[in-house]
Amino acid sequence: MDTHALNLLTSINSIVIINTTTMKKLLLFCTALLLTVSVQAQQFDVSFSKDVLSEPFTGDVLLFLSQENKNPKNAFVPLELPPVYRVQVTNLKPNEGVVLDDSAISYPNTLTNIERGSYYVQVVFDRNLGGQDMGKSPGNLFSEPQQLTFDKNFDTTHTLQANQMVPEIPFKETKQLKELALKSEVLSEFHNKEVTIAGAVSLPKEYHENPDATYPVLFSVFGFGANYKTHSGSKKYAFTHLADTPVIVVYLDGNSPEGHSTYANSDINGPWGDALVKEFIPALEAQYRTNGAKFVFGHSSGGWTSLWLQLNYPETFSGAWASAPDQVDFRNWQGEDIYEVDNLYYDANGNILADITMGGGYPIIAAKDIYQVEAVVSRGGQIRSFDAVFSSRDADGNIIRLVDAETGDINKEAVPLFKRYDLSYQIRNNWETYKEVVNNDIRISIGEQDNFHLHKAVHLFDEEMKKLESTIEIDYYPGDHFTVFTPAYKEDGQRFLDKQYRTWQQENN
Repeated sequence: MDTHALNLLTSINSIVIINTTTMKKLLLFCTALLLTVSVQAQQFDVSFSKDVLSEPFTGDVLLFLSQENKNPKNAFVPLELPPVYRVQVTNLKPNEGVVLDDSAISYPNTLTNIERGSYYVQVVFDRNLGGQDMGKSPGNLFSEPQQLTFDKNFDTTHTLQANQMVPEIPFKETKQLKELALKSEVLSEFHNKEVTIAGAVSLPKEYHENPDATYPVLFSVFGFGANYKTHSGSKKYAFTHLADTPVIVVYLDGNSPEGHSTYANSDINGPWGDALVKEFIPALEAQYRTNGAKFVFGHSSGGWTSLWLQLNYPETFSGAWASAPDQVDFRNWQGEDIYEVDNLYYDANGNILADITMGGGYPIIAAKDIYQVEAVVSRGGQIRSFDAVFSSRDADGNIIRLVDAETGDINKEAVPLFKRYDLSYQIRNNWETYKEVVNNDIRISIGEQDNFHLHKAVHLFDEEMKKLESTIEIDYYPGDHFTVFTPAYKEDGQRFLDKQYRTWQQENN
């Protein structure tokens, strides 16, 4: 080996030695830094008071934060996207603390890494007693909101105690508005616990004046997030007559622990359709003077409900008006074809996909945010509600989710389960079964700027119905999901319901 080569090798060895030494120092520094961060992680020590619950608690504990909402637990997900954190506990005793730190399931990031600043905070202990909204479910425990400041001092451990219980929502009964609630035998058997099916019955003003008269019934199904106890009688969805006959309106909300049941028979939620048709309706007809004519209307998730009920119980209902229904063709699932694409967070070019839009397509909330915040909240959200209606459980009893919340990848195992509830697919592949109902008893109307891409699914459905030479009523209007329900829009829907009632009268007189 010549001198030049020896000197070069010596230089290289020196560099390696120096780099190795430097690397060791760097690793020690990083380890120390990580240990420091772990010690100084932002923490909350939370508990519940024995004054609100004397027995041990098992379930989800959720911490809600917001810089604007003074009651962050009441955030309306997904239109609000609060920082939220969740841990599961077993047999937690009253006044016994549990820590939420960076190990908690979190959105949008860990407690230590959220933007520093002032936040309103609340803790919720979810007892899962039947309500949909975690922060508003009767029986859940919660703390009074506090305003806290997060600075760069991560040593601070904030303490919260749940000393309140969400009360039952009272029903304000009047002479014209009555509550009908009964234990559902089929749902109680399915869930192995008592389950109630309920709604509000709005009687026409003539009902008490004419004790011998009988009336048709219109079932009005609210969309996701509404409650029959607080929303019944809303002028927006109020109906008084079918043709020239006063009508009994029954308000339904579909609320269930996983979200909106859509009154579909479901592997997860149970036989809600059967409970409505075979238990609730007979109880209604036994208590009130009905004439046998039954129709169904709904908006949003209620719109999808009306279609499902009419298609599956055509002997019960004589007409369905579906307003802005949830996706009726899964080739457009919140904007994407679940049968063809592999991911619902990003398109083929890597662009992030919007689940909610404004102004005919301007993106405001990404699909990724909605799926990930709902994964933390864990139940009762709109997206997870779809899983509970359309999917099933795996061998371990877990719900088979359509989308991997972390990656956005579509779970191909879930797709055939969802296809069972793809109305467009089922109708066009079973046309002889459904054609009479579709042609004669269904109306769909929707705004052309729907915030959730639902008009695109209706267009796909419409194309398939045209191929089948269907005479179904499908109409499009200016407006989005929340503004489409104008007087003219309602007038057209009322005309359809009037026509259906006259047809029923002709067939039953």
